[in-house]
Amino acid sequence: MNKKWLFLFCLSFGLQFGNAQKVALLKYNGGGDWYANPTALPNLIQFCNQNIATKLDAKPVTITASGPELFMYPFVHMTGHGNVVFTENEAENLRNYLLGGGFLHIDDNYGMKQYLTVALKTIFPEKELIELPSSHPIFHSKFEFPKGLPKIHEHDGKRPQAFGIFDNDRLVLLFTFESDLGDGWENEEVHHDPEEVRLKALKMGANIVKYAFEN
Repeated sequence: MNKKWLFLFCLSFGLQFGNAQKVALLKYNGGGDWYANPTALPNLIQFCNQNIATKLDAKPVTITASGPELFMYPFVHMTGHGNVVFTENEAENLRNYLLGGGFLHIDDNYGMKQYLTVALKTIFPEKELIELPSSHPIFHSKFEFPKGLPKIHEHDGKRPQAFGIFDNDRLVLLFTFESDLGDGWENEEVHHDPEEVRLKALKMGANIVKYAFEN
């Protein structure tokens, strides 16, 4: 069974038990706080169900990169501030998942990039992160972001950047940097972001989910 058929088989299996209608949060090793922004994904899920006609389970599922359950989720989210380490088995599983039809969104919650770029080389030693232009469909899949990735939180005053890893022409991995979308998805009382900032973050998140489910 090749990678694509393995993904489709597991996805079909998951549909029978409702798993394909869930968003997954990736738990990883290395010491980074994979569990950051606990209210972010539930809020994004609610927004997507209300605005882009998804029927996602309200509660995200926490998974690791090592098991076959990874293949049951077409959209996997990852975040944190610190170190990221993938074992050889996890890297191989993630590679098969992404090349087989899966999608991974990694949102830098600040301080993650230096570790992540090393970790990604264990998955795709032959590939580089490529910055997405503002014309990429992910910025226009539902809501319009003519300037590309929005800035949600200020840290170092750097411009927000969206990087991707592609398999042929398909975006399989999205890394959002210097934007902090997840902070914008969190409950208002966590960061006290204005409503327009939170809405901007949620709209971009919905674009990502929609793109992932359709490509």
